[in-house]
Amino acid sequence: MDLSLLRTFVTVHRAGSFTRAAALLGLSQPAVTSQIRALERQLGRPLFLRRARGVTPTTVGDELAHRAAPHLDALVDIVEAGLDEESGTRTLHLAGPPEFTSVRALPALTPLISQGLALRSTFVTNAEDMWEGLAAGHHDLAITTARPRGGLMTSTTLCDEEHVLVAAPRWAGHLGPGTLRHKGSVLLEQLPVVEVHESLPLISHYWATVFDSSPAAAAAVIAPDLRAVLECAAAGAGLAVLPRYLCKGALERGEVVALLDPPVPPLRTYFLIARTGTLGLPHIARAHEWLVRAAVDW
Repeated sequence: MDLSLLRTFVTVHRAGSFTRAAALLGLSQPAVTSQIRALERQLGRPLFLRRARGVTPTTVGDELAHRAAPHLDALVDIVEAGLDEESGTRTLHLAGPPEFTSVRALPALTPLISQGLALRSTFVTNAEDMWEGLAAGHHDLAITTARPRGGLMTSTTLCDEEHVLVAAPRWAGHLGPGTLRHKGSVLLEQLPVVEVHESLPLISHYWATVFDSSPAAAAAVIAPDLRAVLECAAAGAGLAVLPRYLCKGALERGEVVALLDPPVPPLRTYFLIARTGTLGLPHIARAHEWLVRAAVDW
């Protein structure tokens, strides 16, 4: 049996789509379709059911993938390990949210540069776009706040991010913790808000968790980068909800103050995502392990 047919089959099985598999393999979609049909003719069994969006493996397809995929991954591992030893530098393409990638992920990976790793980063805020880029082979690793489904990608929980309601010190004098706790949504309508999007994603999550209510006000300032949100909040533009790691220094310096200390603070979980099978590649595996270890202290 032609190993290239098996490789195409496993890629389609993981991608759930001829189109995504073609992008990963660097082939045209008709070429992928032709290879799958050739394999089905050799086996005398259908391997996929064609759907309106993508494909679903048959029981025979699932069985073949379960048996073949580990061996194909091992072969890739052997080949790539040899290439890794011969090449002085390997490039890792990392995608993630701009703030988390800039402040945490990239600095954590910089020690690997001395070990022959080159880093290339892409800032992506939408999880679906990140998964598409990862599936198409544009990224080697991606950091997201949503866990992908299906067999194309593997995810590892990286860390939890605590959210803090902050404002410049001058606002704290007008607000009492008791008042905020019981009238949070009402005060939100009266005070200016700094956010990353018109839908107020961080404020809404905080209000739902802490106040069990939904915000009704529009933001005074929209800045699609949390670092800009922090600067605006520190300058007195209004309230903001920020990850603690990002505003920790500003809190310690007194540039902003935490308006509440809820018993159970709102959290957001980050996941480290890789295409299934690629963690057998030494440079990706090394970066993955390095990030997971670094996240213990995050």
